[in-house]
Amino acid sequence: MPAHAKPPAFSAGVVVVRRENGRWRLLVLRAYRNWDFPKGTVEPNEAPLDAAIRETAEEASITDLVFRWGEVFCETARYGPGKVARYYLAETAQKSITLPVSPELGRPEHHEWRWASFDQAAKLLPPRLQPILAWARQQLRA
Repeated sequence: MPAHAKPPAFSAGVVVVRRENGRWRLLVLRAYRNWDFPKGTVEPNEAPLDAAIRETAEEASITDLVFRWGEVFCETARYGPGKVARYYLAETAQKSITLPVSPELGRPEHHEWRWASFDQAAKLLPPRLQPILAWARQQLRA
């Protein structure tokens, strides 16, 4: 993304995957009615990949991410008041997820988590994340 095109709100996250019975599962998190992948705001002077790794640890307690596909990413189109979210793809061996309490909120940021198949994720995720889901599927097939 060119510097002059920096959106008013830029976040980064990870499409976290793991193998289960020979098939890929994706971690999806629910806050209220909204499903998403772990992600959050990129802080000033923070690299987007560092923000994605930090947010995944903060939101799902996952710290063993392996970026087997390198540092490739896919970004959403602008949504809401000009927001853009960048997602990387990484694998974890972690099966059980803990939704830690956010110090700012005094409760977890999300209400639910699940390991979803691509078809399940397609039904849960909003339209703005469907291109991210398609990109992740393509990366996993390559």
